[in-house]
Parts: sequence; C-alpha cells; structure tokens
Amino acid sequence: MKQKMTEIIRRLEAYYPDSACALESEGDAFRLLVMAILSAQCTDARVNKIAPALFARFPDAASMASGEVSEIEDLIRTCGLYRAKAKNLSLCAKRLHEVYGGKVPEEMDDLLSLAGVGRKVANLIRGDVFGKGGIVADTHCIRITNLLGFCNSTDPKKVEFTLDPLVPKDKQSDFCHRLVQYGRDVCIARRPQCESCVLKDLCSHYLSENE
Repeated sequence: MKQKMTEIIRRLEAYYPDSACALESEGDAFRLLVMAILSAQCTDARVNKIAPALFARFPDAASMASGEVSEIEDLIRTCGLYRAKAKNLSLCAKRLHEVYGGKVPEEMDDLLSLAGVGRKVANLIRGDVFGKGGIVADTHCIRITNLLGFCNSTDPKKVEFTLDPLVPKDKQSDFCHRLVQYGRDVCIARRPQCESCVLKDLCSHYLSENE
C-alpha cells in the first residue's frame, strides 16, 4: 500500500506542480482558521467571497472577541448555518484572545479546544500554518482514497488514521490539497472523468468496473 501511495503522490505532483489551499487566507493563521470553520457545508468559493468584508470588520481575534454575535451573523449570512457558525467564531475568538494571547495554537489538543474546530480543521492549520503535516479528511479526500482502495469508510477520523502512516508528514498538506483539486477537475463525484484519469490503473474502483 505504501508503494502504491508513493506512486499516487508522484503522479499528483506531476499533474499539479503547484498546490495550495483553496481558501484565500493570505497566509494569515487567524484568517485561515476562521475561513476553515466557515467552510463546513459551504463552498470555498463562497467563503472567499464573504471573507474580505468579515476581516475588514474583524481583522484579528481581539476584535472578533469583542464584537456582537449578531454582527458576525450579518457578515456571514450567505454562508449557510450562519447562526451556529457565528456563535462558534465568537467563542473561538474569545478563547484565542483570553487563553492564547490572540495567536492560533499549533498543538492538536489546543486547536480542538476551540469552538467549531474538529480534526479536519486542526490538521489544515497544523499543516498549512505550522508545517506539521496532517491529513485533512474532507469529502474529496474520503471519496477518492476509498475509490483508490486505501480506505473502506466514510468516517473522517478512520480515513485520517489510515492515510497518516502512508503519506510522509512533509507531503500530507499538499497531498490533501491536490486531492481537492483532482476531485473538482477529474474525479468528480457525479461525473468522474475516468478515461482521462492519471490514476485509473491504480484505482480499485476503476479496475473492478473494467475487469
């Protein structure tokens, strides 16, 4: 399995020489954290669209912590589940301000103590901000790695723990970003472009369908 994963990583790197998070956080840890929380059940494109106005009003944890939840709601209203997300953002910002001096922490347990943060968001932060790696088990990652035969589960934690030993730490973040790109461009959920897929000869689903 590890040899197969090494080859998949190599091919995805060749297919996408450059890879980056789709959330346009401008390299700011607080922005990426907020945008990742907002991205739950919402497209990255929508989050990117509402982010400028949100951060113009709340550029850091201190300002968001002192803001009214209702104002956060108004700024993220088109994001979906906006009431719950606004409450989480307020609580998250307050904890960042009061406990961590306004800085986003890097340890998993500290990140998971923040409202609205699960393992997927925590791994994104640890990988993209702190270079610690982390499997971001989003819908694309789960679906594609199941098709490739690495996993047989839709449970994000199980998928994360299955892939973690197979993907080198220093490649995990970019690997997950490339899976997102590939899931949007080629391995599309409703209309997969299997014939043009550079991974088809390694895909358990494709091989079983074409025996």
